[in-house]
Amino acid sequence: MKENKQAVDGILLFAICALLIIGVIMVYSASAAWGEYRFSDPYHFAKRQLLFAGAGCVGMLFMMRFGYWRWRNYVLTTVLVCFALLILVLIPGVGLIRGGAQSWIGVGAFSIQPSEFMKLGMILFLAHWLTRNQQQIAQFRTGMLPLLAIIFTAFALIMLQPDLGTGAVMVVTSFIMLFIAGAKKAHFAWLGAIGAAGFVGLIASAPYRIDRITSFFDPWNDPLGSGFQIIQSLYAIGPGGLFGMGFGESRQKYFYLPEPQTDFIFAVIAEEGGFIAGVVVILLFAVIMWRGLRTALLAPDLFGTLLAVGIIGMLFVQVMINIGVVIGLFPVTGITLPLLSYGGSSLTLMLVALGILLNISAHTRVT
Repeated sequence: MKENKQAVDGILLFAICALLIIGVIMVYSASAAWGEYRFSDPYHFAKRQLLFAGAGCVGMLFMMRFGYWRWRNYVLTTVLVCFALLILVLIPGVGLIRGGAQSWIGVGAFSIQPSEFMKLGMILFLAHWLTRNQQQIAQFRTGMLPLLAIIFTAFALIMLQPDLGTGAVMVVTSFIMLFIAGAKKAHFAWLGAIGAAGFVGLIASAPYRIDRITSFFDPWNDPLGSGFQIIQSLYAIGPGGLFGMGFGESRQKYFYLPEPQTDFIFAVIAEEGGFIAGVVVILLFAVIMWRGLRTALLAPDLFGTLLAVGIIGMLFVQVMINIGVVIGLFPVTGITLPLLSYGGSSLTLMLVALGILLNISAHTRVT
């Protein structure tokens, strides 16, 4: 591809940076009590979040300058490394167990989460394959079936950890890309029926997932058990009102809301900043999605379009599920809020992915 570079999308970059700054500030506010209690340092999580954000920004800046089409030369290597990491994390003594899931590889507090790498690796792989084989995607046996085998092999490896939330994000993002690439609606109808049956089976196979479903419909049936998280989340959002209780004034972060700096950070934002802060955060995500979709529509080639769709699809699915869980629309899952929640692999990989999106925006067609 001949390079015809412009400036990156400034509006998109502003929204990303704004959310990242809000995230670092709110991680400190949400985690100070936990940091003091567990590590005798109220800045423990905030300092690490700054480190992760710095590493992610370096990755994002590199990707902004690395021609997105060059990824096609490294797709096979990337996806094979991602699969190797998913297998490696399952080996006893190699994978680290946290919160009941064997999802990390590393030493002590510094570790990586292979499933996060696979989300981006799968997007790159599908964008490349669908660009090369666009005409075949309408055929189930030669088009859809091989891709489904790869997608669900990765999903199965993620489920062995187990990590249903991350696996679900990867699968839904992959299906969005297949749909945009031209897969037949009839194929999705059959897959939807099979997927629904499989999802029910996954829930039934693990008692804690059944508890999460039942607590979703009636959290007050077990307020100190399976319904505890959602009840505490709603207790945080309710008192926030229109303008919030003020920065640092959250009550639920004081050991009521479990790990408030991760999956439930939006509840703390709503409690301290109120409805206004929640709307501002959602609008910033909406800006990223708007500019991302614009980038996809104006990308100079199909690979760029599918890559942008995959990145925005992944972001949208995570935001929708995370905020849906926090406000009680979905059962509790372990999915972080992009750019805001505390986390190493999730934050760094999201910034790298958005760096790729920014690079595509610098090569969009002028309208």
